[in-house]
Amino acid sequence: MRAWLLHDTNGPESYRLESIATPEPGPDEVRVQLRASALNHLDLWVSRGMPAPHHFPHIAGGDGAGVISAVGDDVTSVEVGAEVVLNPSVSCGKCDACLSGESPFCRSYGILGEHRPGTLAEEVVLPVRNVVAKPANLSWEQAAAYPLATGTAHRMLRRARLSAGDVLLIVGIGGGVASMGLQLGLAMGATVYVTSRDQSKIDQAVAWGAAGGFDSAGEFSKELKATAGRPADVVMESVGPATFNQSMRSMQSGGRIAVCGATSGPKVEISVPYLFFKQIEIIGSTMFNHAEFLAVTGLVSSGKVPVIVDSVTPFEELPAALARLDEGSQLGKVVIGR
Repeated sequence: MRAWLLHDTNGPESYRLESIATPEPGPDEVRVQLRASALNHLDLWVSRGMPAPHHFPHIAGGDGAGVISAVGDDVTSVEVGAEVVLNPSVSCGKCDACLSGESPFCRSYGILGEHRPGTLAEEVVLPVRNVVAKPANLSWEQAAAYPLATGTAHRMLRRARLSAGDVLLIVGIGGGVASMGLQLGLAMGATVYVTSRDQSKIDQAVAWGAAGGFDSAGEFSKELKATAGRPADVVMESVGPATFNQSMRSMQSGGRIAVCGATSGPKVEISVPYLFFKQIEIIGSTMFNHAEFLAVTGLVSSGKVPVIVDSVTPFEELPAALARLDEGSQLGKVVIGR
């Protein structure tokens, strides 16, 4: 089969399209012939060694959808030919964390495309518990686009206890998690505001249902209060030091800020008195468990949460898709077609 391989961590230009042996599934695994994949910032970070792959050559890619092409000896729940979506959140399934339903706390937890071969290939092998039936109402491109971003956004909002009537601020609208956070927030009955350095992205977010938007480089905490009439109950943060101070100031007393990334850098300074006087909660959130993945699959299958696809690029033209993601020009998910 063909796959985009990383042999080093010198950046996105390190990806090379090569032919390798088609993998065989283990006893409790399936092999999926991919019809579409989708990119995440993780595919850029891995290529830069943040974190470095455990082994080379490495196949990145966390998102995908396709058709079962082979099953392991112990697999009885799916058959060859079944159309499936991949859950990129991989765990052992046996430890206390997994059995309690909190697989992201599993000691052997991993992400498809980071800790094991991923979806930037023609076929991929993964545990059978990590595939679900493809929603019939979704195209292959939409099916490949929703898993990682929608699952991550859903867990962030669940952990931040977003409720109907809350004000939700999404910092840095444009990427998959932020775009799907907007759709989820609206479906949950929140009033959603966004920030971006790109006015066209704000305009599109408003067209999708956001109540308004502000420049990420400005004092958006003041603009939010002036526009909404009060601060936010919940903030979704994935930018980091470039916006974190304004995000903190955007919250009302008792507000919650859910953090899933730091695209502008890994370190921020926090005013501790402001933190405890305002009784603000800072909530870290990574990926999702199996129940959360089934929940978001149900939401996109029902049509309550639209899947936002920015663009579809042919498999052979991966470098162009990575460049679009890297420059931050996308609004929604960048998909790799077949």
